[in-house]
Formats: sequence, C-alpha cells, structure tokens
Amino acid sequence: MSSQVSIRDIVGPIMVGPSSSHTAGALALASMARRLVYHNPQSVTFTLYGSFAHTYRGHGTDRALVAGMLGLSVDDLRVRDSLKLAEEAGLKVEFIVKPDEACDHPNTVDIHIVRHNGLPMDVRGISVGGGAAVITRINGEAVEITGKYNSVLVEQTDHAGVLARIAKVFSDAGINIATLNMYRHSRGGRAFTLLDTDEMLNDDIRVALEAIPNVHRASILPALDVSGGIGSVEKDYLHTVTLSDEQTERACEEFACYDFSSAHELLHLCDKYGISIGEAFLERDHYLHLCQGTDFEAEGYLRKVLEIMNESAMTPLENPMPSMGGLLGKEAGSLRLMHKQNKGIFNDTLLGRATTYACAVLETNATMGRIVAAPTAGSAGVLPAVLLSLKQEKNFGDKELISALANAAAIGYLVAVNACVSGAQGGCQAEVGTAAAMAASAAAQLYGASPYECLCAASNALTNCLGLVCDPVGGLVEVPCQKRNAAAAANALVSAEIALAGIDNLVDFDETVQAMDRIGKQMPVSLRETALGGIAATPSACAYCESRRAD
Repeated sequence: MSSQVSIRDIVGPIMVGPSSSHTAGALALASMARRLVYHNPQSVTFTLYGSFAHTYRGHGTDRALVAGMLGLSVDDLRVRDSLKLAEEAGLKVEFIVKPDEACDHPNTVDIHIVRHNGLPMDVRGISVGGGAAVITRINGEAVEITGKYNSVLVEQTDHAGVLARIAKVFSDAGINIATLNMYRHSRGGRAFTLLDTDEMLNDDIRVALEAIPNVHRASILPALDVSGGIGSVEKDYLHTVTLSDEQTERACEEFACYDFSSAHELLHLCDKYGISIGEAFLERDHYLHLCQGTDFEAEGYLRKVLEIMNESAMTPLENPMPSMGGLLGKEAGSLRLMHKQNKGIFNDTLLGRATTYACAVLETNATMGRIVAAPTAGSAGVLPAVLLSLKQEKNFGDKELISALANAAAIGYLVAVNACVSGAQGGCQAEVGTAAAMAASAAAQLYGASPYECLCAASNALTNCLGLVCDPVGGLVEVPCQKRNAAAAANALVSAEIALAGIDNLVDFDETVQAMDRIGKQMPVSLRETALGGIAATPSACAYCESRRAD
C-alpha cells in the first residue's frame, strides 16, 4: 500500500468537513459501492460499527454515506444536504448502529443495497484515515478494492470456460489485466470475478462481458482518481497518459530510485541527489503517477491547496457561521479583534496570526465548509496556520511554499505508512501530532534547514504530542479539536526553532514514529475518537450531549 501513496493522499483530499476518515472516507466507500450496482439503487441500509457507530451524526458520516450513494464528490458543498437530496430522489435510506459489536477496524460500515431490479448486494468497507477507504467484502467474500485502480466486477455462474472468455474480452481489447481473482460459494453456483486493469475502461467492455453465456452482470468501477469520486478539484490536475511498455518500465525504475519508506532512506535519497525533502517527494510523486498511467500536475495542485487553505482561514474572519454542533463560531474573529486592539499576549505577530488561522480553519471545517485535510480534516488547521503566518512574516513566494507543502507531505507519508494518521486508530497524536510534525518540517525547510534538521523539527513536534488522546465532545470535530490545532501550530514553530539552532535529538524520527504507533495501540478504545473518554466524558460534556439529545 505504501507504494500507492501520493502527495494528495497526505495533503488532501480537498473536501468538505468535518472529518477525513468519517466524512471523506465514508463518502469514498459509498461512492465505490454505488459503482458496483451500476444503476441508482432503490434503497440502502448502512450498518455502522466501532467509531463510526459512536460518532456518525457529529462527523457527518450519515450525510457523507448518502452523498456517496448519490454520486456527489468529497468537495461538493451539497454533501451538507444529502439526506434531503436522497428524499427528493426517492432513495430510501436507513441507518443501524452497532457500537459494541466486534469488527476488524474501528471505521467499518456494512452497506446493504437493493438494486433497481430488486436484487440485493452487500458491501463491507473500512475508512483507513486521511480520506482513504477500502472495500473488504462483497456478498460475504473477502476482496480488496481501494479505488486506486480501474476495476471490473463480473457476476457469473461457475461453469467451465467462463473465466477464459472473460479474459479474452480484455485481451481482444488490448487491455492489460493487473490482477484477477475469482470467488465462488460452491462449484457450479453463483460466483464473481474481480479484475484490476491498467487502462481506463468504457461501456463497450461491460456490454461484451455481459454477452458471455453464464455472465449475469458486469460493473465497471473507474478509479476514484479519474472518476471524480475523490473531488472535482483534484480531478482537474490528474490526466490519463498512454506510455509504451519501455516508457512505463523506465518510469517505474525512476520511481524505485525516489521511493522510500523510512526517514533514514529519505535522508540517503536527499544526500544522493543533493535535493530537499520537498524536491524528493515531488520527484517520487511524478514517477509514481507515470507508473500508474497518469500524469499529475503536483505543483498546480499544491498551488490550489494554498488557495483553499487561505480561503478556509479567511472566510470565518469575514463571515463567521455557527458549527454543526453549535460549539464553535466567531473564536477566530475574537482573536483577531483582540490582536488589533493590542490587548493580547502575541498581538499581530507570527504566533498571534498562527493561533487565529488555526482556529479559523477549524470553524470552516465544523460548518462542513471546504478545507484541505493535512493529513486529516480534524487537524486541517495546523499546516495552513503555520504556512500562511510565515508567508506574511517573510513574504515567501509560491515556489517556496509549494516545496514546503511537498516537504510536509513527505513527513505525513512516513507516519501514515509506518504508523497511522487516524484518530480512531492512534488517538489525536496520530492526527494533530502528525500535522504538527508536518508543519514543523515545512517551516524548517522554508528557513533553510537541511533535510536532517527538518526531520529533527518533525520529531520534536511529534514527541510533544505523544499520548494525546482523541476525545471529541459529542463526536464533533469541534471541542477540543479547535484549540488543539492552535496549540499544535505553536508546537510546530517552537520545534522548528529548536532544530534550526542545530540542537540534535537523541531519538530520531523513525524511532519516534514507532513509539507513537505503539502508544496508539496501547490506548483504550474510549480514548480513540469514540467520544467515550477524556474531555468527552466530563460532566459538562455529558450535559451538553444530553441537551442535544433532548433537542
């Protein structure tokens, strides 16, 4: 899985709030399930487990799942109104919660779909953090569909020769099959074949497959990247390319040169080519996409990221709105007013602006406004707070800021592939802690730090967040999330300052990430985004939750 992770998986997705795992990831799951049934379904029942079951209303998971079934993308502001849109479209929706039933992953949902022809289909999926999702079961059979590749699901009767005819359809069309798996309940019974392909697929393939005797139905699942499921904004920067076998092989060889899975390997890479962490990750991302048959305009995308980060930080200052849960609203405006009146500790300084912007982004997030997950929606305020305040302080240009964003993505990538960036798995240390590490390294690079010093800054910031629990009051990404984002921005700046002074670390970044991973696994479930422990379990928080239920 690590070889598939792109810059936009870490600094992204561009999405509506409030949670990357519980909103964007849930929407991605439903979007993939919708493609499996081909036509709009008659009805759908969502059964939620673990963290999904505990916090689905506060995180907008219900709206996101329905939005995915309606074909909306993660950055579509209509996600807020998906329940009403489903009613208008005649789609019957039901939610069942099983918070105490055992499941393999805390963000698990079963989707029971009644298709247009009355036939049922059952899909199980998990949201793995940062907006990424995996379908793990179809009609009870174990599968793995990530949405990263173009896939085809063929429903068939298990008769001799059917599989060979399926393969021939692709061969005759000149389409390379990357993987193929056939699942059946019993010999001669109902079965289905799941194929991943390197090329885009059109409806002619579906028609040819359904013409095969004993094939009942074929469903084409375009990769979320190219079908719009991840977001219409990101799609603008992603294009399919046609490469020869020789060009593809050369691109994959280059990718192998720039790929890394540890900070130690990253440092070796930077030293070998004499490049910064940001430059290294941009090169890796370029060749990664070429290997996958796509071209991604990473610098253009990151320029758009900066624009959306700026909008998400400035909008609440000009037009504050109440949050979904009513716990946030006008905090950023109060900070800015205090700074203008020179009544605060920081006033209109670097740290004062960073505090304001971090709070503002979380206000945008909590109103289901558009933000950039970095690496998650719950921690979306940290990186823009640091970068925007530094830009104002030193007038950094877009080129420098784009490289800093790529640097931050490299740090988030290392945490994601060696631990996790999901509060439901690793607590808030995995979300706000990772965001602080990303921002610290990016800030250090902007001020001329070496790759080693950037990693020291990241390690400092992550160390300061070890053991931080995820305890959203009422399951909302509001309290204590907003203030933790602001504190994490300060943590990032302090951590970068220490590294820039040349102060070394006893424990390196790789070992710090390993420690974070162990701590996350040792945390009780109540302290991992279930809203059952920490601040969320205090008398005041419980009283708030009771008042919401009464309303």
